[in-house]
Amino acid sequence: MKKIISFSFWILIISCSQKQETNQENRLPFYHTADFTPQWISDKSQLDTLHSLANFEFTNQNNQKITQENLRGKIHVACFFFTLCPSLCPKIMGNMKVVQDSFQHDKNFIIASYSVMPDRDSVPMLRSYATKNQIIDNKWHLLTGDKKQIYQLARKSYFADENLGVQKGENDFLHTENFILVDKNLRIRGIYNGTLSLEIEQLIKDIRVLQKE
Repeated sequence: MKKIISFSFWILIISCSQKQETNQENRLPFYHTADFTPQWISDKSQLDTLHSLANFEFTNQNNQKITQENLRGKIHVACFFFTLCPSLCPKIMGNMKVVQDSFQHDKNFIIASYSVMPDRDSVPMLRSYATKNQIIDNKWHLLTGDKKQIYQLARKSYFADENLGVQKGENDFLHTENFILVDKNLRIRGIYNGTLSLEIEQLIKDIRVLQKE
């Protein structure tokens, strides 16, 4: 009888352990630092201490003001581009359209693409680009504004830059092919190479995981 109880006890312990591991696998981590070290948070009281996006105000392709409050309460994916980019941007924006089309009917999901050449990317330029690339209004915001503020938001809030360990000046050109997944509370939950189809598939899967939180 004692052996049966002991055996049952260990089965229970193993089962609980496996359940905890499964729960962790089914949740996306948080990214609190620029080195993108994943953190799984079980204590909800710690959530308020996590990194989140700073306040901002930019203008989209429809000449509408967009702030962080337009993103709050929605899952969003961010990337950085410019309309005259000849090589990298067409690839990443084409892949972002795959993401757009996968969630075009989801009112709680949007995309934010920030121009890294805002002096050239005026509202009319963004409008033309949106039309040419079948970008859905209010689903996908192409954003322009003050260059210094865009670069600061990119590097300090989204941790979006190549060679993260290299010290750069605020006016150094921003280069990244990454997509950043952000939750409804403006916290980073994933980073993906926007040029790779397999990474886009994973991003879409992770968005669906995040929708269940």
